[in-house]
Amino acid sequence: MYRYDQYDHQIIKERIAQYRDQVRRRLANELTEEEFLPLRLQNGLYMQRHAYMLRVAVPYGMLSSQQMRKFAHIARKYDRGYGHFTTRQNIQYNWINLEDTPEILEELASVEMHAIQTSGNCMRNITSDEFAGVAADEVIDPRPYAEILRQWTTFHPEFAYLPRKFKIAINGSLEDRAAIAVHDIGLTVVHSADGEVGFKVMVGGGMGRTPILGSVIREFLPWQHVMTYLEAILRIYNAHGRRDNKYKARIKILVKAIGPEVFAQQVEEEWSHLKDGPATLTEAEFKRVAAFFSAPDYADLPATDAEFEQHKTDNKAFANWLKRNVKPHKKSGYAAVVLSLKKPGVPPGDATADQMDFVADLAERFSFGEVRVTHEQNLVLSDVRIADLFKVWQEAKAQCLATPNVGLLSDIICCPGGDFCSLANAKSIPIALDITDRFNDLDYLHDIGELELNISGCINACGHHHVGNIGILGVDKDGSEFYQVSIGGAQGNESAIGKIIGPSFSAGQMPEVIERIIQVYLKNRIDAERFIDTVGRLGITPFKEFVYATPIKTKEHYGEDAGSLVTY
Repeated sequence: MYRYDQYDHQIIKERIAQYRDQVRRRLANELTEEEFLPLRLQNGLYMQRHAYMLRVAVPYGMLSSQQMRKFAHIARKYDRGYGHFTTRQNIQYNWINLEDTPEILEELASVEMHAIQTSGNCMRNITSDEFAGVAADEVIDPRPYAEILRQWTTFHPEFAYLPRKFKIAINGSLEDRAAIAVHDIGLTVVHSADGEVGFKVMVGGGMGRTPILGSVIREFLPWQHVMTYLEAILRIYNAHGRRDNKYKARIKILVKAIGPEVFAQQVEEEWSHLKDGPATLTEAEFKRVAAFFSAPDYADLPATDAEFEQHKTDNKAFANWLKRNVKPHKKSGYAAVVLSLKKPGVPPGDATADQMDFVADLAERFSFGEVRVTHEQNLVLSDVRIADLFKVWQEAKAQCLATPNVGLLSDIICCPGGDFCSLANAKSIPIALDITDRFNDLDYLHDIGELELNISGCINACGHHHVGNIGILGVDKDGSEFYQVSIGGAQGNESAIGKIIGPSFSAGQMPEVIERIIQVYLKNRIDAERFIDTVGRLGITPFKEFVYATPIKTKEHYGEDAGSLVTY
């Protein structure tokens, strides 16, 4: 795991001092809220419905146990005892007092973390595969490149005020687990025909008001040129991106307007002035950074363990957890464990301070002191011995972190929605809780099989609803909260944007709507066909016809308490 160098420490120290004085001036009314707004956004601080929200960067989703414990401490001391892990592999605190924020940033700096560039029109936290470095299907470990790009993008003066926020994702495996097709820039680390390492470059993906899948503008870029080529992309965007309309300011709009081929030509022309310049990555610098991501001290272990196999045979619950929450590892005798933050009755992505402390402890005892955050809003222990899996399961289950639903319908991706976010048109959390309550039979969930359900409270799509196999979007309908449903979206190697099935529904109708969609799938699937494959084969018409065939009853108990804030 990367450790800050002297430059990291210096810039964070100076930024905190600068921000501390800005907060002092705001509290003394020497700065108006309008003047303070861009200053706080540069430090990850938003004003939401009820309080300030602080978003902390977790670079490419990697945490040490020490950093996780600091998250727990901040949740207890400065928030309401919990935090929310997001689709950008970050953590958010929703109940922050302004006067506490300089102290929180000091606390974060003590464990080499910050909240810089988690908001504003700049380059945001770079995301990657949560199984990077350990995935069985990995071609090249993307983490050194992600860290190099993190250093390059932090405080880059030319790109501090872009037309709009800018997101980069990087993948190094055969399976895309970083959702690169829906990012402003998506990078895949690949080998050329002669074995050289480089990148396939996609540009112009994104969700929000205009969901678009990215276009490949270069099939192979030698690794040494990754920063200069990305700088060329960003210069073209900075020069020609819309600044008169924030809804048309993302790079995807520019790429769509002029076409990927023309955009690629402009990038190549700009790159010709940058190629082989000072920002060219050297082998020495790459090796320096890559050394921080060397493999831990793995033991030489057999591929399985007799006691483990016996537990798997004797314990159905353990076997179900293995099937859904345990992933293959490139090192024999090890596995990667997904700790589910999707327990029924709890907002997706939320973790209490006690749970965070527990995860830190679990990581130190069983996974070399390392934790990963997924963009599906779960946590990962990346290096668990096969022989320790039963013990890890037992302990995680006791802390409500072992729900065996990863990749199933109740493993819902969900933004905080209208309960917290001032941008939201509708609440997300109550919808997620009602759906998980409706589908609370694990046997039924396992029979349904792989299905991704994503919920966003507004068109900004923080819940990635466009690429959910089933996507739910909160909309405002004459001052009331309603929900638009799409199906057929997908992330990964077969990325797709979902199609809206028809008019929106009330909150109380949503569990029945999802139930009807599932009924169509179960009736029409062939053998073990996945939901997304059935939709691809049938199209949306059969689903639409059945959902709207008869009136949908509103859930009776969905009354005035439904939107109440969740507390711990």
